[in-house]
Amino acid sequence: MSMTDPIADFLTRIRNGLSAKKRWIDVPSSKTKKRISLVLKEENYIDDFFFISDKNNKESIRVFLKYDYQDKPVIGNINRVSRPGLRVYVGSGDIPRVLDGLGISILSTSMGVISNKTAQKLKVGGEILCEVF
Repeated sequence: MSMTDPIADFLTRIRNGLSAKKRWIDVPSSKTKKRISLVLKEENYIDDFFFISDKNNKESIRVFLKYDYQDKPVIGNINRVSRPGLRVYVGSGDIPRVLDGLGISILSTSMGVISNKTAQKLKVGGEILCEVF
């Protein structure tokens, strides 16, 4: 059986890893998940990520989760906005601010998968994939 929403699965694995106090999680790799991981690292929501391959040459992404000095997760909430049954698109002037600028939303645009802050600088809109704060 195929998975209908791999991005939601990726975000759920991050949420579950944080609640279980894991140091890292492994997820099956895709181009979109690689870009989401890169945006999360650029915005300092995760420590790092790298790619691992098993003996069947299936690539996975190992995401190192980030905690503060009191061992509380840096990511308080990570939600899927656009989903297969209901896509959410915004124009360049309508990109929402998450928690009045304290959080980010990750967008899939014509310039690639980028954060809302970068999208506003580049003046591009697109599909809102998720919100992180």
